[in-house]
Order: sequence, then structure tokens, then C-alpha cells
Amino acid sequence: MKITKTFMTIGIASAMTVQFSACQQAPRENPLLAESELPFGAPDFSKIQTTDYLPAFEAAIQDQRDNIAKIVDNPDSATFENTIVAYDESGRMLERVSRVFFALVEADKTPELGEIEKKVQPMLTDLENDISFNKALFERIKLVYDRQHSAPNSDSVPTEKQKLLDEVYKEFVRKGALLPEEKMKRMKEINLRISDLQQQWGDQLTAATNDAVVWVDNKEELAGLSEADIAQCAKDAENLGKKTPYAIVIVNTTQQALLASLDNRDLRKRVFEASIHRADGTNKHNTFPLVVEIAKLRAEQAELMGYKNYASYSLERTMAKTPESVYSFLKNLIQAYRPKADAETKAIEDFARKTQGTDFLLQPYDRFYYSAKMKKEMLNVSDDEVKPYFNVDSVLQNGVFYAANRVYGLSFKQRNDIPTYHPDMKVFEVTDKDGTPKALFYCDYFRRPTKRGGAWMDGFAKQSRQREQKPIIYNVCNNAKAPEGQPSLLTWDEVTTLFHEFGHALHGILSDCQYNGLSGTSVARDFVEMPSQFNESFASIPEIFDHYALHYKTGKPMPADLKERMLKSINFQPCYALGENLAATCLDLAWHMLASADIPTADKASDFEQQALTQIGLLDTQIPPRYKTSYFNHVWGGGYAAGYYSYLWTEVLAVNIADVFAQRGALKPETGQDMRDKILSRGNTGDLMQMFTDFTGMKQPDASALLKARGL
Repeated sequence: MKITKTFMTIGIASAMTVQFSACQQAPRENPLLAESELPFGAPDFSKIQTTDYLPAFEAAIQDQRDNIAKIVDNPDSATFENTIVAYDESGRMLERVSRVFFALVEADKTPELGEIEKKVQPMLTDLENDISFNKALFERIKLVYDRQHSAPNSDSVPTEKQKLLDEVYKEFVRKGALLPEEKMKRMKEINLRISDLQQQWGDQLTAATNDAVVWVDNKEELAGLSEADIAQCAKDAENLGKKTPYAIVIVNTTQQALLASLDNRDLRKRVFEASIHRADGTNKHNTFPLVVEIAKLRAEQAELMGYKNYASYSLERTMAKTPESVYSFLKNLIQAYRPKADAETKAIEDFARKTQGTDFLLQPYDRFYYSAKMKKEMLNVSDDEVKPYFNVDSVLQNGVFYAANRVYGLSFKQRNDIPTYHPDMKVFEVTDKDGTPKALFYCDYFRRPTKRGGAWMDGFAKQSRQREQKPIIYNVCNNAKAPEGQPSLLTWDEVTTLFHEFGHALHGILSDCQYNGLSGTSVARDFVEMPSQFNESFASIPEIFDHYALHYKTGKPMPADLKERMLKSINFQPCYALGENLAATCLDLAWHMLASADIPTADKASDFEQQALTQIGLLDTQIPPRYKTSYFNHVWGGGYAAGYYSYLWTEVLAVNIADVFAQRGALKPETGQDMRDKILSRGNTGDLMQMFTDFTGMKQPDASALLKARGL
């Protein structure tokens, strides 16, 4: 998931200029500080230079400081407009700069950008601290909040205004605005240190993943791979600049898709171990010291705020509310999952023994390989057989976009006149059903060494009627780009990832909110993944599937027999996918349920991981966590601390909503419009459970639907 950074506050733009000294040229306007003249206000990457970022941040940070000072120094009594709206708008220029800069840091991070990031992060954290603990500012916010809540039955403040007021006030309180001076000082120190540690984490994990590449000397070792995959390994080796002819690049998850095809067991083992040991100190990279310090500081943050652990503090403003409710949800899933997982493992091992002998012991690097052979034997289908029908361009335009057109009435036209930050990136203008321009959508789908692992959605600008700003949204993935002249083909998992990330994009594109702070994906973590997981359901709807699953050479749709076998195979041996997610989720919670005094030392972190999985009943060498602690970027580098459970939680919501779509007509515009009106357009302007209820008619989500949808 996929959503990356959140930007704390937003401000009034002003035209500013900066000097650059090369050859004593005349003053040059910094394109990051001026309003863009491109459609929708899109960033003009044809003008932006690396040297623009640091002066832009300096100017934009000062701009926000000045805007905050205007709010504080306003002699008029605090009102919603002159305090709450003014605060929501205060960092508008800084958000514009930050959104462009951090998009590149995530997707195309050069050494120069890395050096700028090291300078910028402390500046941003200082600003956040200065705003969060600005007593005069908070007094004005609190005055507006108390005045409104002293008359709870008053209709003087409309719902969206009330929601923004509540969100702003409660966010200040959560950051420590009510703490005594001594604790407030310590909270500032913690914020600065965590910011520094997370930057170190990002740098070290990227380096560790890049260094974990497995080098292969000859083509014979790659037996079992398709010619396209072998060509990709050759291209990866070339891109990495080493003379070894082939390279297997490690992706962000524990398991690696190529293990399903590699005949060479020793090579499978090397790939798997390169993945799980990339950052645990087995080789030169060790992120455990960072993990331990971040965990300790988060626990201390929670304790300063009066909570017993970080999970309790973090979950308070989610749909789940408490760690206990999350554990209750997870334990019910584990109870249903565990016996089926054991049976699935035994079936795979028994299958392998038919050819490898009765004493063969299945290892985690064997599981994908023999599972794929079982699937081929039982269902007569393999990835190599179906990938020719999943050309990335067809999946995007004939699948992802086609579904959005059928359901929501959106149309997409490629814009070749809008500059991008990388040649692989494409831009599309999104038009609404009535012909009005709705948004810009960028996609950046191919991996490169300068891009972090995974897939995500974010935006260069969020929708806001207050700002008269239409959304500028992007999706980023890490698919292999085929050698020149060959098609880039996807696995089924990669197909669903495109649909998933575009579900997030729709949440941003269809937003129709007054205020920037509430628009688009500005919702709780255990709701934000719902639109994306729900959008995956369109990938397998027959009419959508037939429209994009076209052979890259002939353009013909997938034959009915192959399609039937392929769709049946989606839930073949489903326990692995659920189990790896459950294990990662429980690791996340285990770390964040600890008091600061109980956090293990770095040399004991791996032992703690084992103990945590044992206690919850998920220690299973055959089904390791999707992300082990040492490379769990969602938790240590992203915004999902004590929140990774939200993928499973929101999958329940998504399945329930998909069932409603199926009942009403999955591709009926009326159903899509109802989804737009009640959920996708509303951002965080209302109660999230009520939005779910308004659309589905269900007072509570039905968790049993998840097991059914997973084929369990």
C-alpha cells in the first residue's frame, strides 16, 4: 500500500525567487515556489532542477512560519475561518514543494536527493514541533473547539466544518499540546530523533535490498524460467553494472515470485536466504539497532501521553479503537486458518515426495515451486501460460481504466505534453461523465535501483474546493520492464496490484471536499485500504477480464478454457497468502504492545520475533511473515506502525462492499454513483463506519466473508 507520506499542514502560496550563482546569471524564479502554469497546476519537471529543492524548502518553511504567526497575532477573536481554515491553508506552499520532492525520494532517489533529504528532514521536524507545541496557536484552536462543543446541538457549524475542527483540535492534543512543559520538551526531542532514524532506515533498507541481488553465472542455472524472465535477469544484471551475466533482483516481500519456476534447488535457497537475511546482520546490513530505538521512542511517546503502549495510543483514532479489538479479530482468523494451513503444507510436501522421495523435507524456498507444479497438474494452468495475456498496457487501459469508465463514468486520455520526472512515467487526463476535467493521473510502473520496493499511491496535489484545486494523483509499482522491443508482461498478482493502487487513486480522484485536510485518502488507516482492496474485485469480473486479457501478439482474448482454469486457480492453496499477512500483522502489534522498558536489545530482536510468533500460534517455517522485522518498511519507515492489521480489517469491508455491488449489478452506473456519493467522494468528512453502513445497509462488517472470499 501503499500510501506514502502525509503532510502535516498546508499554506498560502506566494511567488518567490531564488538566486543561483552559475556564471553570475540573472535571478531565476524557482519553479517549485511559483504557481505552475501547466494544466491542473501540475509540477513542471521540465523546469525543476535538483538545486531548486533546498532553497524551495527554506522559503516554504518560512512562508508557513509567517502564516502561523499571522494566525497567532490576529487581534480579532478566534473563529473557524480565521483560525481553523487559516491553519489548514497555512502550509500550502510547503505541501507543493514536499509532495514533489518526496515523490522523487521514493521513486527515483539519486545520491543528490538523498543528501538534500538529510538536510530537509530535521528542518521539517523542527517546523512540526514548533507548530504542534505553539501554545498561542493551540489556545485559539481550543477556543473555537470549546465554543462549538459548549453548544453541541447547535446547527451553526455544518458537518464538514465540524469535522475539520475536531480533526485539527484532536491532532494537536495527540501530539502533546496539553502536556506540561517538561514532557513537551521531551516529545520534541523524540520527534526529531524518530525523523532521523526513519531516514536512516529508508537509506539502509534500500541499500540492503539492492545488495541482496543474487548473481547467476550461466543460463543453465536459470532452468525453469521462461525466456522472458531470463531476458529480464540479463537486463537487471546489465542495469546494475556488473559483468556477471544474470541477476535475480530481490523484491520487498519475503517470498520471491521466481521461486515458483526455478528448477535449481540450491539457487532457490540462495534467493530465499538473500531475501530473509537482507538486513538482519547476517550480511553487512543490520537494521535491528534502528528498529529497537524507534520502538523504544514510540513506546515512550505513548507513555508521555498516558498510554501503556504505542499500540493503544496509535489505535485510539481508528475504526478498531483498541489493541484488544484487533487481537480478537485476528485470533478468530487464526483459529479458522491454522488447521487448514497445516493441511495445505502437508499436501504440498506429499506431492513433492512423489518425485523427490519419501524422506524429502519441504523447505520454505520449495513451497512456491511445488505448489506451482501441483496447480499445473490439478488445474492445468501456470503463470507462463497466462502472462502473455497480461500486457501491462492492456491491463491499464483495457482493464483498470475500462472498469472505472463502466462503473464511475470516468474517461482517460494520455497527455504527452505534461513533463514527468522519469521517461517511464505516463500522464492521463481524467474526465468525468459530464465531460468536465476531473483530475490528472500519473503512473510509474517499472522498477529501477533508485526506487524503493513495493507499490503505492500519492499525489502532487489533493482535491480541495477551498483552493479550487483538482486532484493530481500518481501510482507507483515495481514491475519488471521488458528489454527493448518486448512486451512487459505481468503475473496475476501484479495485475491485481494495478487494480489495487488505482483503487487508492480513485479515492483521490473522486474526492469532493471543501477542505484539503479532509479530502481524498485523509482517513483512518483501517479504512484507507478499503477502496483499493475493493477495486481488486473488478480484475476478475468476466466482462472486465475479457476486455484486458488479450494476447500481446494476436490481440485475441484468453480462450474460455484457459480463463476458467486461471480464475479457478486464484484461490488455489490460499493459506500462504493469509498466513504471511497474519504473521506480519502480529509482529507489528507485538513490537508496539511493549512498554519502553521491555523493548529487547538489537541482538535479541530476532529472538523476540520468534517468541512473538510462537505465542500467537504463527511460528511456521513454511509460511514466514510477508515482511520480517528487519525489512518491514510499512512499520519502521512508513505510516503503518501498529496498523498493518488494517489490510485484513479493510479486506472485510471491501468484500462486504463487493458483495453489495454483485447484488445490485457490479457494473451498473447507479451502483458506482452510490459508491461515489456515499464513500469515495467524502474523504474524512464524516463517521467512517456510518459511510460503510450508508452504502451497504450493514450495521457491522461481516468478517466471515473474508474467509469465504479467500477460498477458506
